[in-house]
Amino acid sequence: MSESPAAHASAALPFIENDYPRALAEARARGLPLFVDTWAPWCHTCRSMRAYVFTDAALARHAGRFVWLEVDTDLPSSAAFLEKYPVEFWPTFFILDPKEEKALVRFAGSATVAQLEKLFEDGERAYRGEAQGPEALLARGDALYGEGKSAEAADVLAQALAEAPADWSRRGRALESLLVAQHGAKRHEACARAALAELPRVPPSASWANAAGLGLSCALQVPPETPGAKELIAALEEKGRQALSPDLAMPVDDRSGVYELLVEARKHAGDEAGAKALAGQWLSFLEGEAARAPTPDARSVFDSHRMSAALVLGEPMRAVPAIEQSERDLPNDYNPPARLANLYRRLNRLDDALAASTRALAKVQGGRRLRVLSERAEIHLARGERDEAARTLEDALAYAKSLSAVQASPRTVASLEKKLAEVKGQRAP
Repeated sequence: MSESPAAHASAALPFIENDYPRALAEARARGLPLFVDTWAPWCHTCRSMRAYVFTDAALARHAGRFVWLEVDTDLPSSAAFLEKYPVEFWPTFFILDPKEEKALVRFAGSATVAQLEKLFEDGERAYRGEAQGPEALLARGDALYGEGKSAEAADVLAQALAEAPADWSRRGRALESLLVAQHGAKRHEACARAALAELPRVPPSASWANAAGLGLSCALQVPPETPGAKELIAALEEKGRQALSPDLAMPVDDRSGVYELLVEARKHAGDEAGAKALAGQWLSFLEGEAARAPTPDARSVFDSHRMSAALVLGEPMRAVPAIEQSERDLPNDYNPPARLANLYRRLNRLDDALAASTRALAKVQGGRRLRVLSERAEIHLARGERDEAARTLEDALAYAKSLSAVQASPRTVASLEKKLAEVKGQRAP
């Protein structure tokens, strides 16, 4: 099985790897809150944080404020942690009270160094019980979201924004948290409308851009028959276009995420030409950023979005050389061969696809292994090997039974079962 690519080997903070009991015991012994980075090797934003943010020397001065833990959610051994602290979005950062094993802060998404520093302050304030006014409401909303109570968290976070002064330094962070909680509560229209209402009160920043993207993501999930749904999407598309302004400083991965949402919005509108035009801009942007990446790990951050943009363009071959290079540079990472298996299948290079799938399966574990096996079944189907496709899906379902439900969700299992039934039905005489 694979090692964690990049891990936090060059991080400025002393992360303990995948050992919650050890980190918890250390936090209790030292009387410190516990900061947890839950991540996954397939998550481009997680890898961006590890390549570009956690390596920043400016964070080193914070090392003594927390005990630091990273949890790779792919690993079956992480299931117990995930059952206690569910993760819906990657990455998710927790700040835990080790005495009560209670989540004080649960923040989903990317963060700059400055945003992390505010998160540290909020976590410490909550740990000491010192928050007052809107900060107290923010702390309460964080705690509710940490308990998985998304709807209640959203209500409290909305109250914090309503009661805070116009120049509140936490407004951007609170808005991001509100929108994530609304999304988690499936209040998609409320999420989109909150983004539109609050964005004018947030200074131009990475938080502003993230909130615009979250709002657009919510708007795209509002049922089309909802009154005003079309206008809501259009208004948030415009905010997304504003977020792409070169004058707005934001991480490259966040900017790429905005491109992805704008492409999705054009597809949602039935504008395939517009989607392809944007995908072309997106891919050129990513190719330029990849060329400037300081390390292979940093360059690989862009692989999944380069693949997505190339597929929208109908040019899968445009992504292949970069991902082949990533496989050479990162031999312990399952992602490059898993992506190549998909790309080769689309290019009808079926022998290459099967070989790439085999290489990925030698490294991948946890819930992601189910996706790799599902793709392998598609390769067998493309090769006309229905019996092999069925056996592969049966292997996937057998493996799923060995995993916790937090890593092999009922939805994933149901999808595999449906696919297997279809394959067996097509195989029947």
